[in-house]
Amino acid sequence: MSAQVLLDLKNVNKVFGDNHVLKHIHLQIERGQFVTFLGPSGCGKTTLLRSIAGFYTLDEGEIRIDGKLMNDLPPHKRGTPMVFQEYALFPHMTVFDNVAYGLDIQKRPEEEVQQRVRAALAKVKLTGLEERYPHQLSGGQQQRVAMARALVMNSPIILLDEPLSNLDAKLREEVRVELRAIQRELGLTVIYVTHDQLEALSMSDCIVVFNKGAIEQCGTPHEIYYKPRTRYVADFIGTTNFVDAVVREKEERTATVEYGDRGRTVTLHTDEPVTVGEQVLLCIRPESLRINQPDAGEFRMDAVVKSSMFLGEKERYFLAGDNGTEWIVDAYDIGQTSFEGTVEIRAGADKIHLIRTAG
Repeated sequence: MSAQVLLDLKNVNKVFGDNHVLKHIHLQIERGQFVTFLGPSGCGKTTLLRSIAGFYTLDEGEIRIDGKLMNDLPPHKRGTPMVFQEYALFPHMTVFDNVAYGLDIQKRPEEEVQQRVRAALAKVKLTGLEERYPHQLSGGQQQRVAMARALVMNSPIILLDEPLSNLDAKLREEVRVELRAIQRELGLTVIYVTHDQLEALSMSDCIVVFNKGAIEQCGTPHEIYYKPRTRYVADFIGTTNFVDAVVREKEERTATVEYGDRGRTVTLHTDEPVTVGEQVLLCIRPESLRINQPDAGEFRMDAVVKSSMFLGEKERYFLAGDNGTEWIVDAYDIGQTSFEGTVEIRAGADKIHLIRTAG
């Protein structure tokens, strides 16, 4: 195991009754990374987080932190403090006492408790609020108290279970920026659970996408968004247009594919080991397409505008193409005349990602 690997999961399985919730999870997380577990409700992401924390016992597999096997250790001995969605603050305790709780359980000396709690509160910008109670704080301040309670333990990993979901949209964005800044400043290793794609894309060094208890793909935000390995990942992250195609020629790093009703072809760069005659899927993001721009790229298709939607910074068009395929195109030049009727949509070959549908 690399010295940079802090958390090592090997063949992790968890079963509840007849439900195989975690299926053969293999994952390594390096020190200082902000890693997000992303997926819909019921996909296993929270179960894995709680298994790492020690709240669930594995049915099979290993959890190692810094090379040490954690399977048989209780939560309070794992060094994996967890920030819950509801924050789990004690309402009868002050901010100071809430943050000091874990140190008090360990019976740390009073002078050390004072120093570490005040340092943790300073890191999350709550100095001066030590004597307030949770009901006297805003949602964002409560979230930061929960974060300080985790930071004060000087633990190698901090686990966050959808900690921003109870905040309104504006405050959620502000706290998201603060949380990422704290993580970077302190070099923390953070595992963050969410079903919010935007949160995952904007905060993470690495995103782990879950599907029915298994890891579908693990990669950087750019890899997950622009180079999804499966249709599931492409469809789950953002909005995507899919086009059925057939491989007509294959070179070492390129593939020429045929798409649509008119036998049109486009040559793409790809590392996928596709073969001639293979059915594949082309993935094109709405922002990568252009309407009625002849020089906008090699990929082209005629389509009919069905409707449009004004979204502030862009106009979103809904179109029908070959074989009734549905298209979504985002136009950011809002000052232009709206498109109507039959149009041509185009994209550059470098904006198209090829996904294998078999093998």
